[in-house]
Amino acid sequence: LRSDTVTKPCEGMRQAMATAEVGDDVIGDDPTVKALEAYTAELLGKEAAVFVPSGTMANLLAVATHCPSRGDEVILGHESHIFYYEQGGASSLTG
Repeated sequence: LRSDTVTKPCEGMRQAMATAEVGDDVIGDDPTVKALEAYTAELLGKEAAVFVPSGTMANLLAVATHCPSRGDEVILGHESHIFYYEQGGASSLTG
């Protein structure tokens, strides 16, 4: 797996997606997401975990965790992934 934007699912992955039990994870009733979050929390020894569908969302959560107030600063290298590829999402959405 290289990236969530270029990896193409194989037939087995497509079959798993087509037959998966689903729900609305926004209101907390998707059993697959709930199971993944519970498994990850236990694996990492944490109270809880949250699933986000992309690396960009995960990076935004990470920045917001460390810079919770509008006007806070994050220091990034000039070639860091967040700076180079995510088009200012952190500053737009977290201030």
